[in-house]
Amino acid sequence: MIITRRTTLKWGFAGLAGLAALPSRALFAQGMGDRYAAEGGDIVIQPVQHASFVLTAPDGMVIYNDPVGGAALYENLPRPNLILVTHEHGDHFDAETLSGLVSGDVKLITNPSVHDKLPDKLKPAATAIGNGDTTEAGAIGIEAIPAYNTTEDRLKYHPKGRDNGYVLTIGGKRIYIAGDTEDIPEMRALKDIAIAFVPMNLPFTMSPEQAADGVAAFAPEVAYPYHYKGSDPNEFASRLAEAGASSKVVMGAWYTS
Repeated sequence: MIITRRTTLKWGFAGLAGLAALPSRALFAQGMGDRYAAEGGDIVIQPVQHASFVLTAPDGMVIYNDPVGGAALYENLPRPNLILVTHEHGDHFDAETLSGLVSGDVKLITNPSVHDKLPDKLKPAATAIGNGDTTEAGAIGIEAIPAYNTTEDRLKYHPKGRDNGYVLTIGGKRIYIAGDTEDIPEMRALKDIAIAFVPMNLPFTMSPEQAADGVAAFAPEVAYPYHYKGSDPNEFASRLAEAGASSKVVMGAWYTS
């Protein structure tokens, strides 16, 4: 039986059973998104590009993760209430894009090094949290998770203690945004993750093989390969399946050209 993406979106997490990889490009092009059942309604995920995506909570709160590429890229997406920035590299942090998105009561959460680099006009909207810190935005719990390199020749890219990943608690579901990291012990020790966003591009993060090994260790219900330009996310999906992992892989529309 051929199951279309439009059909599976109605099923939530349980309905993903038995599917190895699902395309979301067509729905994203229509301005829709991937829907997952949670307490109080659906969590909606809309990939934008590379490491940037939009997440809408069941209560309507709209969260942007690492928005870059200019504010115009987000014109047809819901206006953000909260923006997360994982670290200072230009494919995750762009002050010009943030300046075009942060207005009114929009809140910004960053790691400390990004907070230090924010233009003065953005700092009143911003809160810095470091590895291990927690905060809240409305009904959403936010925990800063370490994100760093462990391989000797990659340590210069993401030193331990500087950058954040995030675990969000939304509608009773825990969502892990890895940021730029290798398969670190803090990742592998995560529990009860419903959705995980995991990077895989060398030399900056990790290989598809590393990513699959890390994801198999903490077994999220759903795994999105992201931040993978130059790598093959299908290799990640294949290796995860070979490892007997229960996680289902969803292919987001990160690269449209």
